[in-house]
Amino acid sequence: MSQETSSAPTRVNSGKGLNSGALGVVGSTVIGLASTAPLYSLAATLGYVIVAVGAQAPLVFIVACIPMVFAAFAYQELNREAPDCGTTFVWGTKAFGPVVGWIGGWSVAVASVMVLANVGEITGQYFWLLLGNEEFADDRVIVVVTSVIFMAIMTLISTIGVQIGERLQMVLMTIQMVAMALFGGLALVNALSGSNPDSIAFDWHWFNPAELTSWSGFMEAVLLALFIYWGWDTCLALNEETKNPRKTPGRAALSSIAVLIVAYVGVSVAVMMFAGFGGSGTGLTNPENLDDVFSVLGGVLFGPWGWFLLLGVMLSAASSTQTTILPTARGTLSMAVYRALPAKFSELHPTFKTPWFSTTVMGAAAIVYYVAMSIISEDVLADSLTSMGLAVALYYAITSFSCVWYFRSTLRDSARNLWMRGIFPTLGGLMLGYAFVQSAFDMISTDYSETVLLGIGGAFVVGIGAILVGFVLMGIWWLRPASRPFFRGESLNRETPVLVPDED
Repeated sequence: MSQETSSAPTRVNSGKGLNSGALGVVGSTVIGLASTAPLYSLAATLGYVIVAVGAQAPLVFIVACIPMVFAAFAYQELNREAPDCGTTFVWGTKAFGPVVGWIGGWSVAVASVMVLANVGEITGQYFWLLLGNEEFADDRVIVVVTSVIFMAIMTLISTIGVQIGERLQMVLMTIQMVAMALFGGLALVNALSGSNPDSIAFDWHWFNPAELTSWSGFMEAVLLALFIYWGWDTCLALNEETKNPRKTPGRAALSSIAVLIVAYVGVSVAVMMFAGFGGSGTGLTNPENLDDVFSVLGGVLFGPWGWFLLLGVMLSAASSTQTTILPTARGTLSMAVYRALPAKFSELHPTFKTPWFSTTVMGAAAIVYYVAMSIISEDVLADSLTSMGLAVALYYAITSFSCVWYFRSTLRDSARNLWMRGIFPTLGGLMLGYAFVQSAFDMISTDYSETVLLGIGGAFVVGIGAILVGFVLMGIWWLRPASRPFFRGESLNRETPVLVPDED
């Protein structure tokens, strides 16, 4: 395997030219956590989950975590065999061929662009709220311009390199996790002290599946919960820049999920105890509280220090903006290396050893998408975020099934292989595949979405439409002579060697 020497004598560049050994297990875990934007994600999702399933919200967060853990096992096993920054694209191609792999890579890009538009807007809005200027925070033009500036800055940081991104994420993650811990702690203390007359006592029935009253509501809540876990796989996409690339990214992914499940369940229980389920005031079913539960309760719990929670939410969204760009750019880099995209996407910055063109294109695509959706309608932008779960479920399912099929000849070699490469990934793929199909059917209903497009739910049109666009673009690229090595299975197949160092 060919390797190039970088300017730092202790570092070796990977076969694609990326800087290897730039991230350790802590840095990789932090980036995985940052990609999920835990503080903002829970703040924006908790209210809607409670509307969908009532007091069973903590149960939903646990249930949604199960397919994620199973998918993480698939990622871990595949990464040990082929630690390529193309992740789902590479593994799907090795297991099922070029078409499945290409659509898997496209789904990663679709999900990233959609979520970038949302977290970018939250960053811009909360920037003005933090400064105490509610007039600017409510002004669409000012919010859009501010958000675009933040997205451009994060794109630039992503171009400079993962090391400066890692240091930045350490700071941002510390602030948002402290804010989340304080929020949950204050909610619990005030609930137990009885300072809020609407507070309720803890009840183990919140974790009882028998208490669920609506299957469609449950599936809607699970899809929302999948969104707040999404992003942990970022550390897998940075595997070629990680120390011990075959083991560290998988461990970081599982560590990220473990931290998230504890944080989400713990904080949601504390908030439910403090706020109760009333439809007025601080109640969690109050329609005015649904978009952001934390900002509503933050003023009550933090008092004059409410700005710290606003800071935490803003930084949570800002950090996710940067860490979402990273894996998408590396995914398109890998696709270009194996001839699944134009060669331009594989170009690296001569100084920073980062995929500068892919990074710039991803950042620009997210900005254009966000501005276009904002011009069309805020409701369409909201539907695009709802539909994002379809792309997430699709590429996680592709990865899970790819693991089973790729390792099918080794499943009987040991009990570990049977469970880690066979049973768990199969269960994860089935769960995520079912979530995709059931959610797609639900989204057809006009009652599910904020908008109606083509006579059906806008979320279905945006979500399924975005995936179908991938088939069109793949077909266009297939017509180009440069794509033939990929679609003929020559540039990437099961036997293609991994273009990364074995060890740091």
